[in-house]
Amino acid sequence: MADASRHDAWQAGDSYDAYMGRWSRQVAPRFLEWLHLPAGLRWLEVGCGTGALSSAIVTHCSPDTLLAIDASEGFLARAKANLPDRRARFELGDAEALTAETGSRDVVVSALVLNFVPRREKMLAEMKRVARAGGTVGFYVWDYPGGGVQFMRAFWNAATALDPGARDLTEDRRFPDCTPDGLIALARNAGLTSVDCAPIEVPTTFRDFEDYWRPFTLGAGPAPGYCAKLDPPARERLKEKLRGTLPRDGDGSIPLTARAWAIKAVVA
Repeated sequence: MADASRHDAWQAGDSYDAYMGRWSRQVAPRFLEWLHLPAGLRWLEVGCGTGALSSAIVTHCSPDTLLAIDASEGFLARAKANLPDRRARFELGDAEALTAETGSRDVVVSALVLNFVPRREKMLAEMKRVARAGGTVGFYVWDYPGGGVQFMRAFWNAATALDPGARDLTEDRRFPDCTPDGLIALARNAGLTSVDCAPIEVPTTFRDFEDYWRPFTLGAGPAPGYCAKLDPPARERLKEKLRGTLPRDGDGSIPLTARAWAIKAVVA
């Protein structure tokens, strides 16, 4: 398989917001509603990105404190700017080696990160370690294997039609564990119990083709990373292939949806 990770450029917060952040902000409050936890808890978020879930926690869950970590300084800078709240603290951190004390948090969560971590069970084991007994561990990832992120699937269908070698870069090939069975197994192997899984689906409607296409040119993420590295003629061929295949409403908008799989578990 090709070295797919070379296309995973995740430093530019503004670019990520244009590509995925606007949609992850829709998933976050629905995930928290599903968790259905009381106010006043101590939260830890692993891999906060640009702060979509962080902002939703502060807005909807009235936490006592929120510590949010990420490995990207660019993402942390954007998250801090997005959420200037005294209860929230943002720090550089490693998902596989959390610095928080054992049993120090009531809730430990992660959004759209697990599949990018090399040792996923290690990350989940660390999340379990930091949560107190009886606390909650929760996370969600996009449904890549099921084609749940329709705008990504459309991009890769067009890309692989023009370049069969791109097949090894697609998220469904790279992240086969992002299914209910795969995620439940990962959680249980990390020592989590009372594991539950649910789908969360949101609309991803693009105003027009340029609204759809521009984020793929910014380089933040696997598909944009691939697109940014194409030479100009190849990029133009891909653009025109997509222009001719995407669905359109009467007003020129592009109506698609995105589905995530959410997991929650109780720490014994």
